[in-house]
Amino acid sequence: MLDFMGMRDKRTNALTKADCLRHARQVIDVEIEALRRTRDALGQAFVATVELMLAAIERHGKIVVTGVGKNLPIAEKISATLASTGSTSVVLNPVQALHGDLGILAAGDVLLALSFSGESDELLALMPAVRRLDVPIVGLTGRPDSSLAACCQVVLPVAIEREACPFNMAPTASTTATLAVGDALAMVLLDARGFQRDDYARLHPAGAIGRALLTRVSDIMRTGERIATVGSAASVQDALVAMTRAQAGMACILNADGTLAGIFTDGDLRRQLTRSANSLSMPIREVMTAKPISACASQLAVDVLRLFEDHHIDDLPVVDENGLLVGCVDIQDLPRLKIL
Repeated sequence: MLDFMGMRDKRTNALTKADCLRHARQVIDVEIEALRRTRDALGQAFVATVELMLAAIERHGKIVVTGVGKNLPIAEKISATLASTGSTSVVLNPVQALHGDLGILAAGDVLLALSFSGESDELLALMPAVRRLDVPIVGLTGRPDSSLAACCQVVLPVAIEREACPFNMAPTASTTATLAVGDALAMVLLDARGFQRDDYARLHPAGAIGRALLTRVSDIMRTGERIATVGSAASVQDALVAMTRAQAGMACILNADGTLAGIFTDGDLRRQLTRSANSLSMPIREVMTAKPISACASQLAVDVLRLFEDHHIDDLPVVDENGLLVGCVDIQDLPRLKIL
């Protein structure tokens, strides 16, 4: 048991910084151990639960998640994760269920019941009504010999040794482990159903996630006069004039047929000026970055974000399938477009 009672300095009756941090880390260590135990206890019951849930989804049923006390918000989080990743799910408050909300459950659904003790009166009162509906019940519990487990077709173990609470009473490690099993179910279902990033985007149309997943490069790229372009025979000074005119941090150097030969950026200019006093008169083809990283107009904005992050760049040319320049993306535009 964690020694929280010794956290106060006996002379000042105040928490010491060292003890505060030490005990906080002990709490997290207890929860990490609970996660390890729960992970190692996963077996055929987890597979059977996935199969029940897949069958429910395939027959256009839903995954109903229920719990009482601290497990009710855990049920809400598990249900929200399932729903956001394409597995239809709702939460059933067991108290309200006995006063009419049982209508949420229907033939073809599956019920995931959360109770570490397996003896929650509110859940147990609900079980006979659920059984009469012929809805399969999965119990997520730390007591496989509990009353709840006896009502379930499948029992998923929450195999923790103790709570992080010094009295071993407040749900802490058990709710963390329960939530982790719920996340595992959601992610395995996602994979089993072939749920893709585009599917995720359709379920998250608002906010930064939706914008990044639904927005294409063609929606955010600069075109026309907002692109600085020069021919391959131009000088560095010509490139700078074009960049200034377009208010851009990059010039795209084009071959005679309009294909992209290279790029020249503000950073390239600074580096070049430290090497030669005659940089402005140099041919741009001698100092440009040839065969630069580029994007295509049909890519998602989130792919551009990854390129910016992985390659530490601020500007990206956009080319078509023939290598012709069609636009460019400037990282400075992304906050205004609410992509970052």
